[in-house]
Amino acid sequence: MQATRRRLAAAGLALALTGAALALGAGSAAHADTISCSQAYLPLPDPSCTPGVTNPDVTQDTIDSTICVSGWTKTVRPPASYTTALKIQQIAEYGYTDTSTADYEEDHFIPLELGGSPTDPGNLWPEPRYDTGTGYLASNKDTVENKLKTAVCNGSVTLADAQNAIATDWTTALSTLGLG
Repeated sequence: MQATRRRLAAAGLALALTGAALALGAGSAAHADTISCSQAYLPLPDPSCTPGVTNPDVTQDTIDSTICVSGWTKTVRPPASYTTALKIQQIAEYGYTDTSTADYEEDHFIPLELGGSPTDPGNLWPEPRYDTGTGYLASNKDTVENKLKTAVCNGSVTLADAQNAIATDWTTALSTLGLG
């Protein structure tokens, strides 16, 4: 009985992975072999795979009607069906040996809170939730994102400077901008 459940679970996972690849337009298993992202940049994403992409609707002139409005990110956040499928694909592209989706946050490199693109794969990556030997966790980046959003919305930092600082190196973004 337990062996049957394991086989069914494995078959279900295989089907989900195939569906995810097709939903993302991969079309074939060969696609995963054509993209390779390096883990050498952790806790940052590989810049050739995830350079960071901004949302053209968010500019310095529109922050008071976009990112500085409480709850605005909920209006642009992509559905889990999209981000989970992309996470599965990108876990393979990054060559992570741990393939449990629960161990990764499909992170917006330039966060929605700072006008990052909600759906562009160039702005999303599977950020490990655990310490990869760098001393940083995904939750550390979330704290930086919130502080930068506050600084942008109170006018102490421009949107472009915050986006550049977080895309250059989120671990030093606050100190680079004189905020931490």
